[in-house]
Amino acid sequence: MDIELIKKQFAEDGYVFLPGFISAEEIEELNKKLETFIENVVPGIPATDVFYEDKNDLSTLKQIMHVSEYEPDFAPLLKNSKFSKIAEELLEDKVIPRILEYFNKPPKIGKPTPPHQDGYYFMLKPAKAVTMWMALENVDEANGCVRYVKGSHLKGMRTHGRTQTLGFSQGIVDYGLPEDMENEIAFPAKPGDLLIHDSLTIHRADGNQTADRTRKALGFIYFGESAKEDVEAKAAYQARLQKEMQERGELITG
Repeated sequence: MDIELIKKQFAEDGYVFLPGFISAEEIEELNKKLETFIENVVPGIPATDVFYEDKNDLSTLKQIMHVSEYEPDFAPLLKNSKFSKIAEELLEDKVIPRILEYFNKPPKIGKPTPPHQDGYYFMLKPAKAVTMWMALENVDEANGCVRYVKGSHLKGMRTHGRTQTLGFSQGIVDYGLPEDMENEIAFPAKPGDLLIHDSLTIHRADGNQTADRTRKALGFIYFGESAKEDVEAKAAYQARLQKEMQERGELITG
């Protein structure tokens, strides 16, 4: 792995694609651990950290927040790992491991991920952070692979507004401009392939159009140590979001 070339590509494009970042054996072991975690631990996780396409159907699980906090066995993936080390290289900064997330798009009903920039949620100054997305199974255009807008991280933050997509409350309101479509690139991935993007890189994913395939992945977020979080603004945003979700009946309670 040529780290200098990777850093150059990341700086120019706003993302890098690293095939086979972890081995097939590691992915197999990880998927087994996740199956056990989902079966035994997830039912007891607060509704604010678990999202379903249909909250009355547990088979429609789409997102789990803070995986490593609910199951410490996953913490070594996030902290002092090959993931955190490459984050430090790309940000040229010490990093703060923020979160390990699980994503899925269930067959037929897995909804599109709206175009957005993670930095809008992070509320950092400067916007020094990376997000990683690692495929746990085969992902292609049919079941909703990630799509990046090349070079979009160099053009600042776009205007975001409320979406109807659970787990992705904000999306770019004017997405679809010629410069977006001309520079959008789809990234099919195999198990163990890793995508890393800048917090200002525009990205999205289509819904799962297949009848019998899931689209499972892990997400890692790292903040640069030099970035400062607007804690009050973020807390206010999260409280507002939870209230809206409760009003719309999107949270499982009781």
